[in-house]
Amino acid sequence: MRTIELTYPHSLLKGELPDTVAATGFFDGIHKGHQRVINTAIQHANNNDMESAVISFHPHPSVVLKKDNKHVKYITPMKEKIKVLSQMGVDRLYIITFNKELSALSPQEFIDHFIIGLNMKHVVAGFDFSYGHKGQGNMNSIEEHARGLFTHTTIDKVLDEGEKISSTRIRNLLQDGNVEKVHHLLDRPLTITGKVIEGEKRGRELGYPTANIQIDPDALLPKPGIYAVKIVYHNSIYEGMASLGINPTFTEDRLDLSFEVNIFDFQNDLYGEELTVQWYTFIREEEKFDSVKGLIDQIKEDERVIRNYFHVTDK
Repeated sequence: MRTIELTYPHSLLKGELPDTVAATGFFDGIHKGHQRVINTAIQHANNNDMESAVISFHPHPSVVLKKDNKHVKYITPMKEKIKVLSQMGVDRLYIITFNKELSALSPQEFIDHFIIGLNMKHVVAGFDFSYGHKGQGNMNSIEEHARGLFTHTTIDKVLDEGEKISSTRIRNLLQDGNVEKVHHLLDRPLTITGKVIEGEKRGRELGYPTANIQIDPDALLPKPGIYAVKIVYHNSIYEGMASLGINPTFTEDRLDLSFEVNIFDFQNDLYGEELTVQWYTFIREEEKFDSVKGLIDQIKEDERVIRNYFHVTDK
């Protein structure tokens, strides 16, 4: 997949670009609803001997449009978004910088510059996609703005248990720690990738050595607690348990969260290595113990519960 970053006005020439079918939207999470939009575009491209593309934006529009919203965390930070889209078989990813200049474009200017100007012959988007200044353009007006130069497909909302699958719904589930439901709505586990950094080595003293993982500041994580996870390292997958929190047994005034994983049946030194962690289920809240022994006993129980969980679910 070719990734192309654009800022208004871009300098790409329409005549030098392939005939393309584009899925357009922000696509945070690339959940089942987003996947229907993107897969529809890929299928249309394949059927008509064109390239497929995703047109997305960065940062989130709220960072630019809302004065009090300077940093947004993403279900799929850009690195993860690129990886998932590549695995889906998208040919091109256009990442358009969302800034004040872009937000001021009229709907027609946006279409002329970023759809017609990028040689899009067909556009696929969700029913609620909007474009142009204050979102004045939408899937009801796109035919008028297309001026006969491209066709379009509108994808209706995708439901799960009678409720729309949305990034907002997934964000709320993460606040509750419900990573199993998130897995279902994404059709893959929630994933975070980070480098192993120096920790306090307390886990080794407890008999449960942990890899302390540097948290991507753009990644939206579930609520603090203990989780059953799988760890991908050098194309091998290991089971393990993760702790996201402040380690209250040993620290009382810590504000920043630490993220560490104990990888079952694994002994190698991982400092400086990159690990991908897949979240499977919430085990328990973080807890302050009166003694180190109480903590160790609980960790042993966590391990038993998690090994049993994977033994049952992997059958």
